[in-house]
Amino acid sequence: MNQTSRAPGAADGKTEIRKTTCYMCACRCGINVHMAEGKVHYIEGNRDHPINKGVLCAKGSAGIMQHYSPARLKKPLLRTGERGSGEFKEIEWDEALELATQWLGEVRSSDPRKLAFFTGRDQSQSMTGWWAQQYGTPNYAAHGGFCSVNMAAAGIYTMGGAFWEFGAPDWEKTELFMIFGVAEDHDSNPIKMGLGKLKERGVKVIGVNPVRTGYNAIADEWLGITPGTDGLLILALVHELMRTGKIDLDYLIRYTNAPWLVIDDAEGAGHGLFARDDEGVPLVADRQTGKPVSSATPGIKPALKGRFELPDGRHAIPVFELLAQKYLDPQYAPAAVAERTGIAADTITRIAGEIAAAAFEREVVIERPWTDMKGERHERMIGRPVAFHAMRGISAHSNGFQTCRALHMLQILVGSIDCPGGFRFKPPYPRPVAGQPRPHGGACADTALAGPHLGYPRGPEDLLLEADGETAQRIDKAFSWDAPLSAHGMMHMVISNAHARDPYGIDVLFMYMANMAWNSSMNSSSVMKMLTDKDADGEYVIPKIIYSDAYSSEMVAFADLILPDTTYLERHDCISLLDRPISEPEALCDSIRWPVVEPDRDVRGFQSVLLDLGARLKLPGMVAEDGSPVYKNYADYIVNHQRKPGIGPLSGWRGEDGDKTGRGKPNPDQIKRYIENGGFSQVHVPQEAHYFKHANRAWSDWAIEKGLQDGPVENIFQLYLEPLRKFQLAAEGKIKPMPPEHHRERIRTCFDPLPTWYPPFADDGLDENAYPLHAITQRPAAMYHSWGSQNAWLRQIHGENALYVPGEVCDAQGLETGDWALVSSQSGEIRVKIARMDAVNGSTLWTWNAIGKRAGAWALDKDAPEATRGFLLNHLIDELLPPKGDGRRWANSDPITGQAAWFDLRVSIRRDADQSSGQSLPDVRAQKSPVGEAPTNVAFGRGKAI
Repeated sequence: MNQTSRAPGAADGKTEIRKTTCYMCACRCGINVHMAEGKVHYIEGNRDHPINKGVLCAKGSAGIMQHYSPARLKKPLLRTGERGSGEFKEIEWDEALELATQWLGEVRSSDPRKLAFFTGRDQSQSMTGWWAQQYGTPNYAAHGGFCSVNMAAAGIYTMGGAFWEFGAPDWEKTELFMIFGVAEDHDSNPIKMGLGKLKERGVKVIGVNPVRTGYNAIADEWLGITPGTDGLLILALVHELMRTGKIDLDYLIRYTNAPWLVIDDAEGAGHGLFARDDEGVPLVADRQTGKPVSSATPGIKPALKGRFELPDGRHAIPVFELLAQKYLDPQYAPAAVAERTGIAADTITRIAGEIAAAAFEREVVIERPWTDMKGERHERMIGRPVAFHAMRGISAHSNGFQTCRALHMLQILVGSIDCPGGFRFKPPYPRPVAGQPRPHGGACADTALAGPHLGYPRGPEDLLLEADGETAQRIDKAFSWDAPLSAHGMMHMVISNAHARDPYGIDVLFMYMANMAWNSSMNSSSVMKMLTDKDADGEYVIPKIIYSDAYSSEMVAFADLILPDTTYLERHDCISLLDRPISEPEALCDSIRWPVVEPDRDVRGFQSVLLDLGARLKLPGMVAEDGSPVYKNYADYIVNHQRKPGIGPLSGWRGEDGDKTGRGKPNPDQIKRYIENGGFSQVHVPQEAHYFKHANRAWSDWAIEKGLQDGPVENIFQLYLEPLRKFQLAAEGKIKPMPPEHHRERIRTCFDPLPTWYPPFADDGLDENAYPLHAITQRPAAMYHSWGSQNAWLRQIHGENALYVPGEVCDAQGLETGDWALVSSQSGEIRVKIARMDAVNGSTLWTWNAIGKRAGAWALDKDAPEATRGFLLNHLIDELLPPKGDGRRWANSDPITGQAAWFDLRVSIRRDADQSSGQSLPDVRAQKSPVGEAPTNVAFGRGKAI
């Protein structure tokens, strides 16, 4: 496979194909970019690519319009008008970089905390995180805090992996597939291909979602659940499976902490922690003698129930007994949860039976010997063929972490993790918490951080707090008492905390590809005000804002200095094993993008600019002893950077001769080899290691060989999560550090070490008569974040959005399709056009996300439908919940991880008495466009714009 090839049937003999990686969503599909006369002619899928195998969606095909978008920034910009006006002057790169270096250098030499560096969907987070670490600010994270950190953190803490990049269903062998809260934008081509396989085999698909669109529309059964109650439904399924004995006890004993003994000493500081031997190994009770012994004892047959005396006289109970006591409680019975979830009791009971039947009556057996980590040989691989997939719909709630944990527990109870027919880990996963870093904080002038910003705390001792044990070190309050396990940071809280100067103010806000002034903030109206507010001296509360993007987004108007990025077809990118690779369950894969087109504007790839700034600032690892830059650009970094000896951003063609994978010295021809291979590397996992990676010695040996692990890592699934119990003990005043009093009740309630459910915080104190309805957004298949609405092709699919309203609500409010309605929450009111829809939960309103635009952004005409009739629900949401009795306002987030609780929104709706105006509200004042307005028509001929 070559980097370029002649396109079949090219009449002029000049058309060629350049193979790279798509960036129109997060799928990272392989694409063939057809070139004619130096211009992109059209884009198709690469049939040799391991992810999409030639399949390409509307977004991917429309990449040509993204690349040639009239909204592309053209030169560095310096603000001349007030923030938000969009008034800039063009400057040269030398001036832009000198100014950025001055601003950043002053902060680093005085107080590095005063830089907040946050990035969006940049797909180079291992590199941007390393830069921030070398700079020395504790304030770095990417978009995960308002996307799906609940999904990732719950999975890592429970089983060492999660959905999306971390794993995939076994499409070839599963006998039942359930999806929870999955819209059409994420992983769309692989999911569509997988669903096609299930349909061919006649496998039942069950969709759980308040809205029946896309995948849920083609599901064999749709459960229109009430938003925020997915965890309650899952625990009712667990109740039924346990009540009927349909769980895999052998699997639980072998691979989970179900037999581990939990100390039962209500007054002691160890109550609820694992009983351990002198070496720290958890204890189990020998089934024969009842005596506590090490869980690592060869051949031990542990008890799963009972109460046992420990050597020190205290008593302990197996995790499984605690689990049974909790979930067999009548509060989790189908009849008890039916009304709240909106799912009938007999439906819940039936689906639990279908899960059990698929798992235990249609087990999959592969005659393939393998050896587990304890050295026991197994002659076959036995699978429980029930597969699940979930995304933002279940995680974007204030109870999302525990809901995601509950779903993983359900999978584990039936034995369907990384087995034939179940959920399968993708390399480099599984990576349990034991193999993950702890978060690092602190800040000293001109000094790098001691380690990575983001990580996985094991308990309160790992929080990033000041010496008083209460004040957060980070501006977003990640890894503080506000959100202890915030593994992805809390990007949605950065601007509001910086504006409030809580816990302190900042001097520079540095952001990349993060449209925080519009759809990537929780309340667009309030954030725009925060970005423009001035103090008593007439200075902006947030003094300096540096922003980088390829396009004239809403956020551009609020920046002081713009560093224009390239499009995805004009730059190098690294989809790395250090970050979010493209692996499949049976293959280790990563990929690149490379400049298939040279920029025709004065723009530079952000990653290269960041390395340039790093050298100018003399950051460790970015400047040589003689003062010269270590890396010429991002491509040079990709090839030559080593995170540790032999381990770099790319796994393929390592070593001086390019003959090694995973571990090896840098190879100067590495990127060339990737290009020659179509932009990706793929190495197949040995057959013996295909399944049970969490306990498979062949996988462990192979992972160590390929640099995915440095040594064997024990990965025992954590049904009972001890770190949560440690936080409860701290809240109970039994261990230090202890949280402030106002945090204690929330921690005691929410940090249950066994998955639990509690009502969304937005419901607490809410007048349900005033706000009886739920309101949520979903991303459409043809759009991804803000980018799609500048695309001439995709705009024809979604040029505006309606608010979809259940028929019963329409009838009650006298609404008809096409009417304008007023939608109110505790935080604001919007005016929107509605459409009647019956395939939706009866108490739920919904719309497509990120269609509405601010006039003047994205080079759209001021009267574009996205700006006049399009809208966002963001204006109804707030970063903070309403004040409680003590006057405090909590973050509108999950209390464990800090994930933004987008989908907890409660509203009312009424028909607008004035139907004469065709304008949605709020009507935000138009910003000036630094790139002008797009032409009325956009068309392309043989490689030329016409």
